[in-house]
Amino acid sequence: MKISPDKLLTRVRKLCLSYPESVETSSWGHPNFCAGKKAFVTLERWEGRPPIAFRVKDAEKEKSRTGGEFFLTPYGRGQWVSLWIDKPTPEWSVIEGLIDQGYRLVALKRMLSALEG
Repeated sequence: MKISPDKLLTRVRKLCLSYPESVETSSWGHPNFCAGKKAFVTLERWEGRPPIAFRVKDAEKEKSRTGGEFFLTPYGRGQWVSLWIDKPTPEWSVIEGLIDQGYRLVALKRMLSALEG
């Protein structure tokens, strides 16, 4: 099912900001979600299309996920994978899992303790 970029942003924002000490910032005209000062999710425009980018441990592995159009984030140095959101999006469980993975990769120990507690 295809979801509008605005509705996707609203849902992603709610998920990202539910994590301890997460904040929304803006750079280059698009929203970024950070654990403290480190970004773990960003929504942007690339080549005129809207993708959502996730911080991951192994971008090469993650880009092969089924259910969506994943690609290596061009500026991500192998640490980010992006998903086109102008096509049918994958199950929300996939997006939620990537958000959680990204947060856990960049969060400080106290943030992870707060998340677990």
